[in-house]
Amino acid sequence: MLIRIVRMTFQEAKTADFLAIFEASKQKIRAFPGCLHLELLRDLDQPTVYVTYSQWETPEALTHYRHSELFKTTWAATKRLFADRATAFSVEKIDEVRD
Repeated sequence: MLIRIVRMTFQEAKTADFLAIFEASKQKIRAFPGCLHLELLRDLDQPTVYVTYSQWETPEALTHYRHSELFKTTWAATKRLFADRATAFSVEKIDEVRD
């Protein structure tokens, strides 16, 4: 399993536009083959900073999504709203502690 984290900083006046884009695309992204989980998070100290956290079956599944028309159109609309360059990286879970 691959975990993808994308940190995005938006123009203050554009956060509602981003939330509308996410609302319109979140079910399509979640239903994309290989996507296991999708979350949207917001920084408590910087309310214009949002983070997507997604889990993918394989690196190839993420690559397939990133080359899809869904990603291309969603990302193009989203990045027009940025105040700063996005940061994205992939990680793998090594350990988990549960109660």
